[in-house]
Amino acid sequence: MILKTKPFTPLLSMRLPMSRPFHRRLSALLIAVVAMVLWAIAPTPAQALTSVQLEDVAYRPCPPEMAEGTVSPGGVTRPANCFLVYGIANNTSGKPVINADVFGRIYDANNNPTMENRTRVGAIEEIPPGRSEFSFRISVPATQPEPLQLKQFKASGFTGKVRR
Repeated sequence: MILKTKPFTPLLSMRLPMSRPFHRRLSALLIAVVAMVLWAIAPTPAQALTSVQLEDVAYRPCPPEMAEGTVSPGGVTRPANCFLVYGIANNTSGKPVINADVFGRIYDANNNPTMENRTRVGAIEEIPPGRSEFSFRISVPATQPEPLQLKQFKASGFTGKVRR
């Protein structure tokens, strides 16, 4: 009597049939994981930037006690003039804006930039809702003639606490 046997196949080489419900469950699981990751990295209201309009932007020389020892930015020590940039901030968000960066362009009397390759010119610690006054200090090389031209000023900050 001769027995017919099937050839030996290792367990790992066998293909198991996959059913449609398994694929659907796997897809649902993958979608759930992706959604959780996106939810975890989505910005919270405290992380969202809020724009603030700056109006009536002007400048004046710093008081003597604030201007003492002023040097221009950069690696070389050069004499500089100290100025206070001031104006009105119009915060329409309804919430205080914290750590607002101020962006703008400052040119001298000859239309030369005073802060080459830089549009962030200062910062405002807190801007309450509504209209409020602001001011910050800038240093301009003493070789750049006045009057200064202040253009395209705006601010943006956060409506909640930001870790530093």
